[in-house]
Amino acid sequence: MSEESHPNERHMTPRKLFYLGLGSVGVVYGDIGTSPLYAFREALKPVAHDGVTRFEVISLISLMIWALTIIVTIKYVLFLLRADNDGEGGTLSLLALLMKTANGHTAILMLLGLMGAALFLGDAMITPALSVLSAVEGLKLVTPRLSEYIVPISVVILALLFVVQSRGTGAVAKFFGPITAVWFLVMAAAGISHISDDYGILAAFNPYYAVAFLLHEGFYGIVVLGAVFLTVTGAEALYADLGHFGRRPIQWAWFLLVFPALTLNYLGQGALVLGNPMTMSDPFYLMFPKWALLPVVILATAATIIASQAVITGAFSMVRQGINLGFLPRMEILFTSETNTGQIFVPSVNAVLFIGVIFLVLSFKTSDALATAYGISVTGAMVVTSIMAFEFVRARWNWSLPVAVIALAPLVVLELIFLGANLLKIHDGGYIPIMIATAFTVVMWTWRRGTAILMEKTRHTDIPLASFVSSIERKSEHSPAQVPGTAIFLTSDPESAPAALLHNLKHNHVLHDRNVILTIRTINKPRVPSHDRYRVEQISERFSRVELLFGFMESQNVSQALATLRKTGLKFDIMSTSFYLGRRKLVPDAKSGMPYWQDRLYIALANAAANPSDYFRLPANRVVELGSHVII
Repeated sequence: MSEESHPNERHMTPRKLFYLGLGSVGVVYGDIGTSPLYAFREALKPVAHDGVTRFEVISLISLMIWALTIIVTIKYVLFLLRADNDGEGGTLSLLALLMKTANGHTAILMLLGLMGAALFLGDAMITPALSVLSAVEGLKLVTPRLSEYIVPISVVILALLFVVQSRGTGAVAKFFGPITAVWFLVMAAAGISHISDDYGILAAFNPYYAVAFLLHEGFYGIVVLGAVFLTVTGAEALYADLGHFGRRPIQWAWFLLVFPALTLNYLGQGALVLGNPMTMSDPFYLMFPKWALLPVVILATAATIIASQAVITGAFSMVRQGINLGFLPRMEILFTSETNTGQIFVPSVNAVLFIGVIFLVLSFKTSDALATAYGISVTGAMVVTSIMAFEFVRARWNWSLPVAVIALAPLVVLELIFLGANLLKIHDGGYIPIMIATAFTVVMWTWRRGTAILMEKTRHTDIPLASFVSSIERKSEHSPAQVPGTAIFLTSDPESAPAALLHNLKHNHVLHDRNVILTIRTINKPRVPSHDRYRVEQISERFSRVELLFGFMESQNVSQALATLRKTGLKFDIMSTSFYLGRRKLVPDAKSGMPYWQDRLYIALANAAANPSDYFRLPANRVVELGSHVII
C-alpha cells in the first residue's frame, strides 16, 4: 500500500493509532488468535503413534513459529498490506484492480479471483464451527460429565450468533478488541509460565529443527504440515480488512501483541509436553490450573465467537463486492449502522452460512474431526492470493520478471507444499471445503457468463438511443401524447433505447415532459467521490442521459444520488417522477452457449435476485415494472 492510498495515515495520532490497532485485534486477528486451541494438538497426532521424542516437539514448535514468520509476517503484514486498491484489500478488491491492466489473460485472472472468493466463503462456514467447538470442548476438562453436552451447547451458541446478525455488530464491536486483547495476554501469560518447564524449547527459534524434521520424517512430515498450517489460518483476514483499519494499525497490533503472544503460547505448550508427555491430549487447556479452567473456557468461547463474527461480516462484505462487480445476483442488503456503511447484513448469505455451519457441527461433532477438513480452503485462498500478487507487482509496481519470481516463487512453493499436505486429508473430510468452494465458484461463474450472454442476445434487438430520440422528437400526427412529470428509465446499456421505454410507448402511447435514461455503473475502485458520482448528457429537449458511478464497496442508493443531481440543473420533483424498470422472464435455450443445467441455474439465480427497486433504494410508490420474455 502506498502512502498516497492512505494519506491520513501520515498524520495519524498515537491515540488514533492505538484505538484502530485495538479494534483490529478483535476483527482482524480473532481467527488466528484461536488457532492455539487446536493447532499444536493436531500437529502432535501424526507423530504420536510410537511416542513423541524431544526432537519432534521442538521441531513442531519451530515449524509453527517459522510458518507465522514467513507466511503471516513477511507475506501478509509486510508485503500484501501494501498491495491495495485505493486502500481496500481482499481477493475481489485485488481482482478489480488487476482487471484495469489485464493484458490478454482476463479470464484467468477472473477465475482465480472467483476461486479465491469462493474459498474465503468456504472458510466462513468452517471457522465458526471449528472455533466454537474447540473452545467449548474445554468443558470436558472442567468435568467429564459435560462431554455429551458439547455439541448442543456449540449449536446453541452458533444459532444465537447468527440470529443477532440482523441487529448489527456496532453496539458490541467496541468490546471485540479489548476482549480479544485480554485473550492474547492470557495466552502469553500461560506460555511464559510454562517455558520454564523445559528451557530447551527455546531451540525452536532455530529453523534447523523445522528443516531437519521435514527431511527426517518424510511422508509423516508432509502430513504434519497440514496440521502446522492451522497456526496461520485467518491470515487472509489481514488483507481483507485492510480498508477498515489501514496498514499501520494492523502492523502495530501484530508486532506488539499478536505475534509475541502466539509465539509465547506455542513455546509454553511445547515446554509443557516436554516436561509432561501426558499433556499431549490437550496441551492448551492443560497449561492452566484447575481453578482457572472454567474462566479460560468462557474467555476462549468469547474469543471464538468474536473470531466467527469477524469471518461472517467478512463474508457479507465479500458478497457485496461480488454483487457490485457483477459476479453475483442482487441480494437484499440491510445496513445495521447509521454511520458505518461497512456494517451490513445480507439475510440470504446469513441463512446459507448458518445452515452450513450447523451441518458441519452435527456431522463432525468434534474439533479434531473438523480440523482435518479445515486447511484446504485456507491454503487454496493463500495460493490464489500469491499468484494474483505476482501479477500485481508486475503490472502496478513495474517489477521485472526475474525480481518478481525471486521474491514470490519461494512463497508460492511453500504454500503449494502446505496445500499438498492438506490435500492428503481429502478422505478425512477435506472434500467438504472443496465441495463448498466449487459450488460458490460455479454460482459466480454462471452468473457472470449468463449475464454476458443475455446482454449479447438482447443487443441484437436493441434500437440505438440516438436514432430513437431523433425519430420520436419529429412532430407528426402519430406522435405520442405528452404527459407532465419526469420518467426515469433504468438500463444497463445507455446507447440503446430501454425496453421499458419502448413498452411504455407501445402500450400506453404517452411520453413524459422529461425522460431520463439512467445507467448505474460499478467501477473498479472502492469508492467514488460525490463530485464524480454522476455524468449528465442532454440528448434533446425532452431526453437526457445520466450515468451514476459507484465503487464496489458502496451501497447503490439511487434516490440519494439523484438528489444531488438537482445541483447540475436537472430539475425534477421526486414525487412527480416515475421509475420504469424492465422485468425479464427468462426461458432456457439449449443453444444459448451454456449447458442446460447452467441455464437453469442462471434462471434460478435471476429469479432469486432482489427486486431492483429495493436494491437501488427507489421510492416504493413511484416504480413501474414492464415485463418481457427473453430466450437464453
